Amino acid sequence: RTDDKKPPPERHSTVSRTGLRVLLLLVLQTCVKNVLMQVVMKERPKFLLSTAVITAQLLKLVFSATYIRFGLQQSVWSILTVLRDDWYNTLLLIIPCAAYSLVMTLEYVAFANMDASVFQVLVQMKMPITALFYRTVLGKKLQLQQLLSLVILTAGVMLCNLPTYGAETREHGDTATGVSATLAIATCSGFASVFTEKVIKAARKTDVVHSLAHVQAQMALVSLCILGCYAVVKDFQIILEQGFLYEFNFFAFLSCLNSAIGGLIVAAVLSYSDSVLKGYAGAVSIVITGICSMVLFDTSLSACYGMGVVNIICA
Repeated sequence: RTDDKKPPPERHSTVSRTGLRVLLLLVLQTCVKNVLMQVVMKERPKFLLSTAVITAQLLKLVFSATYIRFGLQQSVWSILTVLRDDWYNTLLLIIPCAAYSLVMTLEYVAFANMDASVFQVLVQMKMPITALFYRTVLGKKLQLQQLLSLVILTAGVMLCNLPTYGAETREHGDTATGVSATLAIATCSGFASVFTEKVIKAARKTDVVHSLAHVQAQMALVSLCILGCYAVVKDFQIILEQGFLYEFNFFAFLSCLNSAIGGLIVAAVLSYSDSVLKGYAGAVSIVITGICSMVLFDTSLSACYGMGVVNIICA
């Protein structure tokens, strides 16, 4: 006999107040980061990019360790325990950490050669690139709605770049260099996010409660090792003669601080919300960044740019 009982109604997931707060923080952090980067790179400063990225990773490590100690009520030495017990995944993290470190370096190149509003839209190419790596790395298939979304997203990016195509080079930058750096950022970021997800979801053998803060500290330590080697090879002589913080100013430090905080906010978004709503936060930051760039830097936003932003948000 078949059961005539109706299935229980589906429960629609809701976002808690904490989830909404961290999403708003992510929107604010992304906008501040883009504006700060344009302010820092506007005059093409001479500080070392390698030391700037190292400073951001050091701050990220300090914040993660502080949260582990006072937020999770665990010993800071638990980070070393995780590194020891989870040594295999720590080695795997070298791959995405190298990609993320390259992203942070390329961000300075991109903002030195293009406006923040154009960068914020063009960098959204990481969404279809991420979907491609989802297929190749994780083996996940794309649905029809996802393919349609990628088409709309690509059209939006093309519309936003129509005003700059064939335009004259900026006085203090090269548009082609900025676009190339941004596309490289999108590729590295998409691959790193997928590979990081693969490592995070892998089985672990450790007695320590493994939190996102431990993952952040784990990635920061691996990144510091990679960036340390990069700094020694590329800028060792300058660091030795001029110092680690050569030509480092207040705005440069603020950009490093903002990048470090951004990593922690993303971890909070994934804890109290989800990656889909994280994408919505990124879409909102596109609009706000464009407005801020227009007000602060007299950036001209054309009708094609507005149509492109609409397409990005719809996608």
